[in-house]
Parts: sequence; structure tokens; C-alpha cells
Amino acid sequence: MALNRLLVAFGGSPQGILGAGMRRIAAVEGIRPETARAVSEWRMRIDLAGEERNLALSGARFIIREDEAYPRLLREIHDPPIGLYGKGACELKDTCIAVIGSRRATQYGLGVARRLGAELARLGFCVVSGLARGIDTEAHEGALTVGGRTVAVLGSGIDTVYPPENQDLFGRIVQTGAVLSEFPFGRGPDRQTFPMRNRIVSGLSDATVVVESDVDGGAMITARLAAEQGRTVFAVPGRIDQPTSAGCHQLIRDGATLLTAVDDILSDLSYLKGFRQAFLSAKPQAPLAPAAVADLTEEERKILGCLGGGEILTPDAIAGRSGLATPELSAGLTMLELRRLVSRRVDGSYETIT
Repeated sequence: MALNRLLVAFGGSPQGILGAGMRRIAAVEGIRPETARAVSEWRMRIDLAGEERNLALSGARFIIREDEAYPRLLREIHDPPIGLYGKGACELKDTCIAVIGSRRATQYGLGVARRLGAELARLGFCVVSGLARGIDTEAHEGALTVGGRTVAVLGSGIDTVYPPENQDLFGRIVQTGAVLSEFPFGRGPDRQTFPMRNRIVSGLSDATVVVESDVDGGAMITARLAAEQGRTVFAVPGRIDQPTSAGCHQLIRDGATLLTAVDDILSDLSYLKGFRQAFLSAKPQAPLAPAAVADLTEEERKILGCLGGGEILTPDAIAGRSGLATPELSAGLTMLELRRLVSRRVDGSYETIT
């Protein structure tokens, strides 16, 4: 809020703010003395020459709001970052969908995130997430498995990969997508940086999909920010006794769109007529559902085997034939539905989609 007040007072010019003295800054309504002092003494706090050296050494760039490369949608939010450190090949002009969720996700949630990432990328969307453990990681991985584009927004400087085990993922994203941050080199992640990162994740995206989250999770903050920014929020339903689904269920009760398949996103964004067919015809080697059969888990193969030959079976019948426990069966049926390989009938039974 302080930054927005200053930008308004100085005609939208960051240079004007940084060139003003402490008295002029402090005279702006709503600016506290400590804020005015920190801004006026920026040269003592920021090594500008060092930042420029780091940009050159790392192969990154700094994108300001006036640049053509600055994401169009991000300009529209009420508190867009003055600039973004960017690294990677992606020009950020594709339609973006954010896929986010819990760091402590279930296997069901991880599988859904990876499949959504892959299916969205196949359709030509850029998948946006935060490089965190759990759902974020799987969304990025899903997009990469089909050669799609994905953007990671960091809650740290662009030279600090967090969590550290995602260093390899970071490198692969840079090859075909982009990594973004509004924080200077050397800034580590903390409780302040993650919420700031979240507004960029939602701000970049036409829609935000929450796969799994407890009611107090960071993904809930991102969903709230997306709603405030006027973007569509989707939530994936889960088990009613699973804490990591409680947040999604709350979002659905509060008005988020229930997501059971990628078609829900296409329909809501008015891309269902024309958009999907154009991308599938342009990429016949990567159709949305049948070509994914080779990527099925053992449990999913067992379920499809039970439904072979056009059989229509209840979940209890499938469980009896496959020997799968209820959690494995539920997760498998949900994943097969998401991939449009099976369909749930009105009476609760299942059949394959021909």
C-alpha cells in the first residue's frame, strides 16, 4: 500500500520516488517516518552496481512495467511489482493458468496436479506455480513432461532456489519456460515474501486452480488474491475426511468453480468452441486423453481392465474384481475421470468412454 501511495504521489515514477528527499516522501499521506527514511536511504541498502553485475553473470534480466515483455495481466492488479527479475526462454505472452496447492499433499493430489499440468500444457496454456514442494512441483513437472511451458514465481531472489531439492527442476523450467521474482539477489524466502509471491502467481493468470489445501494453507491466500483480482478460481474436490481437501471444499462453498476436468476451465474461459480443437489439430501427436493411456499407474490399469468390453460396474464391483482398497480405488477413478477415460453415471456406476 505504501508503494502505491508513493507512485500516485510521484506520478507513477519510481525514479521520482528514489530521487526525492526524506521530507518530500514523508509528506505523502499514509507514509510513516520509518518508511520515508528507508526509501530515501535506498543507496545505503541496495548495491545497484552489484545487482547489475549479478544480472549479467546469471543471464537474467530485469523487466519493468513499461517493457513490452512485462505480463499484460499483471499490469492490471492493484499492486503490480515495479519490476521482475526474469530468467528463461518464455516471453510470458501465452494464456496462463495457475495450479497451486499444499506442500504436504496426498498421492491423489500430486497425481491430479501433474495431470492437470500436462493437459493444460498440451492445450497450449502456460502453467504457473510457485516451485514449492508438493502440488507446485508436480504442476511444473506435468507441463514439462509434454514439452509445455511453465513459469515458476519465487518467494526469494532469483539466485536462491527454495526448496533446494528443486534445483534441477529450476534448471529445466528455465530451458523452455521462465522463472520470475520481484526480490533482489540474495534475498531468502520468509513469511513476508511468500504472500507477496502469491499475488504475482494469481496476477499472471487468467484462472487459478487449487488442487489441495487445508483451510489455513498458503494456497487459500492465493485463491483469495485471485478473486480480488477478478480472476476465476477453481477448486478440485477431495475426500471429506482429508484435511488437505478441506480448503478446496471451503472454496467451493464460497463460490469457487468445482473442477473435475480441464474442460471445466476451457468452458469457463469461453475457449471450448474453437480453441481446444485448434490446438489438438495443430498437435495431433498429443491428444488430450487417449494418448495418455501409456502413462497409467498400475491401479488405473486394473480399473480399466475391469471396465473392459463395455461393462458398467459400481465401485464395489470394481473393488471386488481388482482387489484395490477403497482409497486406491477412489483415487484411481478420479484420475481416470480427469483424463476422460472413464465416466461416472447418474446411478454412481462407471463405464469407459469410447
